[in-house]
Amino acid sequence: MARDKKLIIGNWKMNLNMHEASLYVHQLAKLVKNHRDVEVVLAPTALTLQSLSLQINYRQFKLAAQNFYWRDMGAYTGEISAAQLNGIVQYGLVGHSERRHVFNESDKDIRAKVQAAIRNNLRPVLCIGETAFERSEGETAAVLHDQLIGGLANVTSEELKEVVIAYEPVWAIGSGKNALPDDVSQAVRAIRSQIKHLYGAKSAEEIQVLYGGSVTADSAKAYLDLPDVDGLLVGGASLDAHAFSEIVKKAHKGSSLANK
Repeated sequence: MARDKKLIIGNWKMNLNMHEASLYVHQLAKLVKNHRDVEVVLAPTALTLQSLSLQINYRQFKLAAQNFYWRDMGAYTGEISAAQLNGIVQYGLVGHSERRHVFNESDKDIRAKVQAAIRNNLRPVLCIGETAFERSEGETAAVLHDQLIGGLANVTSEELKEVVIAYEPVWAIGSGKNALPDDVSQAVRAIRSQIKHLYGAKSAEEIQVLYGGSVTADSAKAYLDLPDVDGLLVGGASLDAHAFSEIVKKAHKGSSLANK
């Protein structure tokens, strides 16, 4: 996807049952208008993915898996593979801080999932970001470097075109604390610099980088206006149809102004 198109992803986390999810999407479809310069992606729980895939208009919304296992098939009770998600979702979240810190996923797990997504025609959204302690110790750039290296190992320059990077400072997720736009801009520049070092200037310019971390309808514009930020990964606000539709609207207005 070209960088002139904003990407807005709503991560519902472990919220909404099948009935609630269907009603919510019905409401959201009335509020969110189709814009050629914005791609809107919904990441509901795995339980609702198949039913929502039959309900949504794919010109209006795309779907993302919140998680998946890196093997394509086998004796892995309770797991869902990227191969099984192929044809239902277009994106897959990988390395979200809750997967890293609550479920103890390692860099090895995360890079295996990135590769699984790519080989099964899903766009991996690789989430990276520092904790409050790492930030206070001035280690943000080093953490981003290590998580990029860990997540993108064995990904080729051609495959990188399908990867999205989401900068999500762990200390801002679900905390109500907003990262300052200047801090986000600095982190995103560090990400692009590392991509340039690994893959070259063209890849660093072309890769989509999102921001996520307590994004609200009020704060969204400040991040969307940053020249190196290509969209948002939205948590709690994505469960409020009016707030989420406002974020999409701001992404459209921002892209429209930028293209004039």
